[in-house]
Amino acid sequence: QVQLVESGGELVQAGGSLRLSCTLSGRTFSMYFMAWFRQAPGKEREFVGRVSGSGMTYYANSVKGRFTISRDNAKNAVYLQMNSLRPEDTAVYYCAASLTASTIYDYWGQGTQVTVSS
Repeated sequence: QVQLVESGGELVQAGGSLRLSCTLSGRTFSMYFMAWFRQAPGKEREFVGRVSGSGMTYYANSVKGRFTISRDNAKNAVYLQMNSLRPEDTAVYYCAASLTASTIYDYWGQGTQVTVSS
């Protein structure tokens, strides 16, 4: 059974940086497309970006140039480096895993809270 566990969320000031981590257990990590999503209070879940098993990345326009996704297949981990944070980045951030390059993700973490103060 696949399990995803996120960590690294915290309160940070606007303009600051934060790195989230997500580890996958239970399967061969390198097989999975890994993605980050976020959900702010009262809003729908929003795609942030994803990385393929080989390291190719794709980002939502709202975070392009500020956020970077990377992965370490040896550590079964994916990271979300967030720079130039804005109050509107405040959300619960989730990582997700899929075996295919689709918009449907099979496995989800429990989420980690990121709060950006102005």
